[in-house]
Amino acid sequence: MTPTSTTRTRTTRTSTPPTGTARTHPARTPRKRHERSSLASAGLHTALALAAVVAVFPPLWLLVTSFKPRNDAFSTSIVTHFTVANYTHVLADTEFLTWFKNSVIIVGLTTVLGVFIAATTGYAVSRFRFPGMRPLMWLLLITQMFPVAVLIVPLYNLLASLGLLNQPAGLVITYLTIAVPFCAWMMKGYFDTIPVEIDESGRVDGLNPFGTFWRLVLPLARPGLAVTGFYTFVTAWAEVAYASAFMTGEENLTLAGGLQTFVNQYTNDWGSMTAAAVIIAVPAALVFAFAQRHLVAGLTAGTTKG
Repeated sequence: MTPTSTTRTRTTRTSTPPTGTARTHPARTPRKRHERSSLASAGLHTALALAAVVAVFPPLWLLVTSFKPRNDAFSTSIVTHFTVANYTHVLADTEFLTWFKNSVIIVGLTTVLGVFIAATTGYAVSRFRFPGMRPLMWLLLITQMFPVAVLIVPLYNLLASLGLLNQPAGLVITYLTIAVPFCAWMMKGYFDTIPVEIDESGRVDGLNPFGTFWRLVLPLARPGLAVTGFYTFVTAWAEVAYASAFMTGEENLTLAGGLQTFVNQYTNDWGSMTAAAVIIAVPAALVFAFAQRHLVAGLTAGTTKG
């Protein structure tokens, strides 16, 4: 037998496991980090279901109450006597349509002006460096730190000196002071995500800074504009404190201020208030449905870039 064959025989014999010994099993692969146990998954889904119920229950109960008779407003039963009398009373016997018209005018002006001012401010701070830029940005942040209760009295005195009480322009200016600072910061963050080379190409083609902003940059900022418009709309549509303090007389009230006429220290008409609240929620839901596809992208881009 040659040495080579002897080596092969030894190698073959040592590689074969001895008879009667336990065969080793392969090691169990560890659980991946992103995988959850069945108990954790059940707990997560239970928590999400409870959160969904808590979130949906108030508006759902508001809708149910609006179709109940006035005497059944506080009953815990589902609608037993379905009626639309509350909606008929709100639309026909109150100044609801006047409040709706006032709100549409004020909210429309606030949204258009707020989006334009926030977009131009955010673009200027994102693209240009000028004296006082940092103090301006800090000023925009500081204006968000004051609560409404602190600002009502000075704003009331200011609007009274300018003759803007009971005027739509007064509320528009007030709402712009709320919406523009936050939206300008958000638009600045969104414009930071748009390459500067686009501005340079516009200047090469002979566009001035505003032409570059209007023709090239603004069409790329639609998600940010959608978030800005939605935030400005909701700020003006649902605001109560300023609308109640600066507008008096039923013919001058907005929808948020008009709701207080149904339930106060003199009257207690919960059926009409719930019906009016449902009607008020419809335009906000439509605006949200229109802007929702841009909301996530706009909010994410506006908050991750500084």
